[in-house]
Amino acid sequence: MRYIVGYTADERGHDAVCLAVALARRQDAILDLVLVTPEHSLYAGTYPPDKGFDSVLSDQMREWMDEGLALVPEDITARGVVVRSESNAQGLIEAAEDTEASLIVIGASSRGLATRFSVGNVARSLLHASPVPVALAPKGYRRTDPVTRLTCAVGRRAGADAVMSVAVSSAERRGLPLRLVSLVSLDAGQPDPDGAEDEANRRLAETASSLAAGGRVSVETARGSSIEEAIEAMAWDEGEVLLVGSSRLAQHMRIFLGSTANKILRTLTIPMVVVPRTYATPGSTSGPGALPTEADA
Repeated sequence: MRYIVGYTADERGHDAVCLAVALARRQDAILDLVLVTPEHSLYAGTYPPDKGFDSVLSDQMREWMDEGLALVPEDITARGVVVRSESNAQGLIEAAEDTEASLIVIGASSRGLATRFSVGNVARSLLHASPVPVALAPKGYRRTDPVTRLTCAVGRRAGADAVMSVAVSSAERRGLPLRLVSLVSLDAGQPDPDGAEDEANRRLAETASSLAAGGRVSVETARGSSIEEAIEAMAWDEGEVLLVGSSRLAQHMRIFLGSTANKILRTLTIPMVVVPRTYATPGSTSGPGALPTEADA
């Protein structure tokens, strides 16, 4: 298993490496720290590219990559990769497709001041186009110990079973406890909140009862006057990761960050993984890892 780490030589890149290490430790995953540099273009400062500039750029890239690899503990296998592409997001997606990676890990935008997450241009592009799950590290994330629990947030719309399938498969592979959470907003703008809560709880209970993990699966309903308030009311483990599904507006095998996921990011303090619509866990064609329907969290 291989993870693509969107590395930048700043605090955001450090956050991404730490989260990738934490995720890799229960998977024996290999990390590719990917630095994206612009392709040579007719619109670049010099064309044809100046060889002297390329040499300086290569030296700087090598220095940055050495700094990034130094952040990876000895028990994790990692390599550095420099990719030329029109954009950072495109370069990361191409790297994931070329290596058949199962995850792209990035840090939150460095512009965020008041919140742990601030979705910048690279994250926004990935969250609307990636064919593989994208893991977002909150600002200042420095934990590298293994993940301790997975939580799956289940929305009110049809297709919630899809993201639950990925959560179940991921928890079973890692030997982790799984928490299935129904997020219920009780504000006046939400149609039939009681009916939505009953339906979500029914699906969660059915899923939990069908799993072989026994007491390692729990079901919880988070309520609030808004999605943000519901998230704030929840108790989170330091080593926890939240999984959400893509909006129903997403194209097949692509991510589209829905309105609920956007609201979750406003108050969330732990890493979040967004799963593409109809994404199937690598190596599975049926059962817990298969995703035959769309996910909307």
